[in-house]
Amino acid sequence: MILIGQYDSPFVRRVAIAMHLYGMAYEHRPWSTFGDAALIAPFNPLIRVPTLVLDDGESLIESGAILDHLDQVAGPDRALIPLTGAPRRQALRVVGLATGLADKSVSLLYERLLHQPASQVWMERCQTQIAGVLAALEADRAARSSPFWFGDRIGHEDIAVTCALRFTREAHPGLFDPTLSPSLAAHAARCEALPAFQDIVQPLAPPA
Repeated sequence: MILIGQYDSPFVRRVAIAMHLYGMAYEHRPWSTFGDAALIAPFNPLIRVPTLVLDDGESLIESGAILDHLDQVAGPDRALIPLTGAPRRQALRVVGLATGLADKSVSLLYERLLHQPASQVWMERCQTQIAGVLAALEADRAARSSPFWFGDRIGHEDIAVTCALRFTREAHPGLFDPTLSPSLAAHAARCEALPAFQDIVQPLAPPA
């Protein structure tokens, strides 16, 4: 398999960490959607990352779809998310909040870097959404005492939150205050200390 995209993307990173935890080998092509668009386009006409190219040449083009496939390959006993029912819905809610946080943080970064002058209305909207998600995630995590979000075993929600939070803190240092979100900060620190997270990390760089 070939994983396309740079690890400074929270979406690429969460896929790579899941593959690491699953023990799935892959070739990494750290192509940028800006600098390497012509290389990405044959695999993904949207020119977005992550893109995962399977061994038979099929391309999966969205992180949720990629992870759904990897979960099926890993099998029900190893999948990083419950298969059915309320536990699955709860995990997907946290994942949805985390990926939404990442999406708004990316949008805010691009607005600041690519639009001159930047839209203050759009930036304020993104900042409000980011603040709301951080508050919701903090309240949810603070209500739990388990090592990971839903118990003793790491799941997609843990990976998604940690990757989104790292990106947000690097892209917008002023938007995350660990004193206001101590449970969230502690959770991310615990995950970032794990080998898979330390092996798959890239400092955020501006679009090339």
